[in-house]
Amino acid sequence: MSRIGRLPVVVPAGVQVKIDGKTVDVKGPKGELSFEFSPTISLVMEESQLIISRLNDEALNRSLHGTTRALIQNMVTGVSDGFTRVLQVQGVGYRAEMNGKNLVLHVGYSHPVEVIPEEGISFDVDARAGIVKVVGYDKQHVGQVAANIRKIRPVEPYKGKGLFYQGERIRRKAGKAGKK
Repeated sequence: MSRIGRLPVVVPAGVQVKIDGKTVDVKGPKGELSFEFSPTISLVMEESQLIISRLNDEALNRSLHGTTRALIQNMVTGVSDGFTRVLQVQGVGYRAEMNGKNLVLHVGYSHPVEVIPEEGISFDVDARAGIVKVVGYDKQHVGQVAANIRKIRPVEPYKGKGLFYQGERIRRKAGKAGKK
């Protein structure tokens, strides 16, 4: 039995889960998400818990069991609490600011780069600390938007300038003076 898949998904108050055939819809205060799962996986709602089980022990079904449970857990967490990815802006003259709902990055180009938030995504900037927060209710979407922002100016290994995730270890290289 899958160690992750056998755990029930606890549905908090204020979150509604609707199972319709092979589709599960989760609705909460932050938003609404939908997921279509495999026909070899079964979902049962008991009180305020969602039980995920598989029909047989084939390799594909075993792999889908834990994955389905994790995706549904992320949906429930997202619509109730939300997800956040934190990026840091590092470098002389590098900064981030808000222009209405849009994120404006000054990261060494001849022009500022403006990032328009997609549906379900919002930005929060702490200009003093050089921190940009990407906030949303879909974990995959939040991670993808953060990765796209990081791609605007990835951190370079010699001076450590650029955009990087908070807590990310930057691998530094020695310059020409370091070769002896």
